[in-house]
Amino acid sequence: MTEVIAVAVITVLAVISPGADFAMVVRNSCLYGRTTGLFAAAGVAAGVLVHVTYTMLGVGLLIASSTELFTAIKIAGAAYLVYIGFRTFTARTEVTVDLQAQKQGLTPLGALRGGFLTNVLNPKTTLFVVSTFTQVVGPDTATWQQAGYGLFMSVAHLGWFGLVALFFSQSRLRAALLRRQRALNRAIGSVLVGLGVSLGFAR
Repeated sequence: MTEVIAVAVITVLAVISPGADFAMVVRNSCLYGRTTGLFAAAGVAAGVLVHVTYTMLGVGLLIASSTELFTAIKIAGAAYLVYIGFRTFTARTEVTVDLQAQKQGLTPLGALRGGFLTNVLNPKTTLFVVSTFTQVVGPDTATWQQAGYGLFMSVAHLGWFGLVALFFSQSRLRAALLRRQRALNRAIGSVLVGLGVSLGFAR
């Protein structure tokens, strides 16, 4: 029971803290609509499962003990965030969003892939999952229990970012934000670049 409570508390705190995943889901929801935002949220949740899988297989322990390997993952994640942030900041084409449109600039698959890569390459999630399993889950914890904890982490991400997508895809809020697309792109792009740079230089 102690493990369950600890995993739940750590997961909730980690999920609701603003970061790259939040910025990505907000961007997709505002610019492309509810469905795209939900697919981005699903991509984030799928990315969490990748972290859980390699942690359960023992790779997480290697990352925790190997400075070189963790640095490589950190640099890759930072570079991806800077790249996405720069593209968002410099975007000149204004997006006209139609709630009835099935495709509008970014396909559901593209949104799913973007959310997945943002999470998979995010060192923050790496640290979150690895530290949770290495500090909270004991050596006697059954494999099925560890899998359950990992599934909970993924579902928690899906639930939270699903709510974020629903909120930021509301027509009135979105219409107001889309009238200021350039400022919105620059703001979110700056956040993504800032996160990428800060993660790249984090020790």
